[in-house]
Amino acid sequence: MSASVPAALPISGTQPGETQPPVAISAFRAFLSRLNDSLHNSLSERRPWSELADRSTFSKPESFSNATLRIRKNYSYFRVNYLMVIGVTLAFSLIFHPFSLLLLLGLLFSWIFLYLFRPADQPLIIFGRTFSDRETLGILVIFSIFVIFLTSVGSLIISAIMLGIGLVCAHGAFKAPDDLFLDDQEPAAAGFLSFIGGAASNAVAATVSNTRI
Repeated sequence: MSASVPAALPISGTQPGETQPPVAISAFRAFLSRLNDSLHNSLSERRPWSELADRSTFSKPESFSNATLRIRKNYSYFRVNYLMVIGVTLAFSLIFHPFSLLLLLGLLFSWIFLYLFRPADQPLIIFGRTFSDRETLGILVIFSIFVIFLTSVGSLIISAIMLGIGLVCAHGAFKAPDDLFLDDQEPAAAGFLSFIGGAASNAVAATVSNTRI
């Protein structure tokens, strides 16, 4: 009579040779999905570029106060277009400086995969050493300070944004706004950073709920 083989017990956790994905895939996908929806919603509110470049509406402002008034009105109407101009200016500046672009992408992906979307029950292990959440956050903060302030990335980003803002202000000051299209206009969405923040907060909330389950 052969001896009975005991049933294998389910084992939760990882074996010594196994590795788990360093990111909460579901939360990251939720973040990308919401980011995509927010981009589509924001881009749907942009004005026609032909209206933005209509030469017949350009004229010299009568005074500095008139120029600032024009900028405020035009920004309220062409908000999405202006943000796109600033974004394109920043993108071109980074493309023509590939080293700064690689540093910025490395910083971005470090925050995403090592902290923001890493499951709370999976510690960060590098070269056999386990890092706590506080240590990981400290390392990422130091790395961010190094990349932004001790390399050309920070000055490049600031220069590109200032150039984009200068183009926007010049256009807004010399384009005479039509008072008719400003009636009953509500401000558009708060812009790129606001919907990224909303998407990230929802994705982090999804991560927390998943880890609790």
